Amino acid sequence: MSTSTNSSATAIAIATAVNAGQSATVAVKIALAKAKADTLNAIIGVHETRALAAAARVDARIAAGERLPLAGVPLALKDNLLAEGLPATACSRVLTGFIAPYTATAVARLEAAGAVIVATTNMDEFAMGSSNETSVRGPVRNPIDPSRIPGGSSGGSAAAVAAGIVPLALGSDTGGSIRQPASLCGVVGLKPTYGTISRYGLIAFGSSMDQIGPFATTVADAALALRVMAGKDSNDSTCADRDPVGLEVLPADPVSVLKGLRVGFVAEHEAGLAPAVKACLDDAKKRLAAAGVILVPVTLPHERYAVAVYYVLATGEAASNLSRFDGIRYGHRSPTAQTLGEVYGRSRAEGFGAEVQRRIMLGTYVLSTGYYDAYYKKAQQVRRKIADDYATAFAACDVLLGPVSPTTAFKLGEKLADPLQMYLSDVFTIATNLAGVPGVSVPFGQDSQGLPIGMQLQAPMWADNRMLAVGAALQALR
Repeated sequence: MSTSTNSSATAIAIATAVNAGQSATVAVKIALAKAKADTLNAIIGVHETRALAAAARVDARIAAGERLPLAGVPLALKDNLLAEGLPATACSRVLTGFIAPYTATAVARLEAAGAVIVATTNMDEFAMGSSNETSVRGPVRNPIDPSRIPGGSSGGSAAAVAAGIVPLALGSDTGGSIRQPASLCGVVGLKPTYGTISRYGLIAFGSSMDQIGPFATTVADAALALRVMAGKDSNDSTCADRDPVGLEVLPADPVSVLKGLRVGFVAEHEAGLAPAVKACLDDAKKRLAAAGVILVPVTLPHERYAVAVYYVLATGEAASNLSRFDGIRYGHRSPTAQTLGEVYGRSRAEGFGAEVQRRIMLGTYVLSTGYYDAYYKKAQQVRRKIADDYATAFAACDVLLGPVSPTTAFKLGEKLADPLQMYLSDVFTIATNLAGVPGVSVPFGQDSQGLPIGMQLQAPMWADNRMLAVGAALQALR
């Protein structure tokens, strides 16, 4: 058979081949074999029976004359996304044994478009982490250098795409959890405008910032996945009532969109970057300018508060969201608990890992009587300032270009003892979530050790397609 249905091919190439009569079942079997052979700890569940049945249904639909945008494309899901009948634990002991009773809207739309779930991927526990080392299933290893982290919290999904196990994987991004691992693993990672994709069926972390998004090897594949998943959902009141038809197909000649485009950059972002990251950013600006882009310096004066604001707001929301995991209805229940108070206390203490406990305690503190105004309310006010800064910047430019991570992938265990240094891994991605604007990481280079470096593009709310068009051009200019 043609290599066009090999899972190392792009999602678009696989779907094109399957729509032309090649076998979805064959493509899925290849991905299943790769998932079973994973040595990175990226894959924590292989769903062979379900996948083969779904692939057979895709083949039958194609034989009946249907044409599906993601026909036969193998798909991996982060372990905080629900698919009916499959385990969903957020890589936490507290959800041991939980089986999803329904399917997330985003996942259901991908399946309806012909994608086939083959595996579940590892992640930081409850999406709280920047290195994929807080998982109860153990750390994920970077496919470029297994002694290093893949980024987090969606490290398993990033690694699965980078290793060629699947061409498409889903993650969630609350403060950079798609874009940062995409950069460190050398793949495309998209965080759409908040409200573009329904959060129904996503295990919540920070509800005002969480957004589902895809990992892929090309911007075109990510854009296709976005078009399929986007659109109003009555099950999610924060999902916008916008027509996904507005997310048009990217231009055949992506570089053609660049002439005359205003690309902003923040000079302050260049301070403190690893030399290789700074060199990549300079190279990206140089190539864009040569293609006709107008480079525009802009400022985001309140962005320096983004990390502090995020760890007030996100922890507050996490403390609220995770209060439902109480040892009563589902998940881990302490076998030694005798009283109701012990059920709550011991089940949560035994079920949640150290990082999750830390964030719950921080969140409980900032929401408590006497501290709410000083911390949570003040953080919301600064969040508004950050969003206003973006609006001002986008009045002067069409998209923003900058780094995703200040460094390339660091060694496993290197930052575990210093939570603050770990949190600063997301210093360039957090403000995107606070403002609700879209962001995408596009692979653009590597350091002297061959470790990948991604560039981040951001755009105004609902200008995802403009951002992706520039991303496709940036990928073409590499």
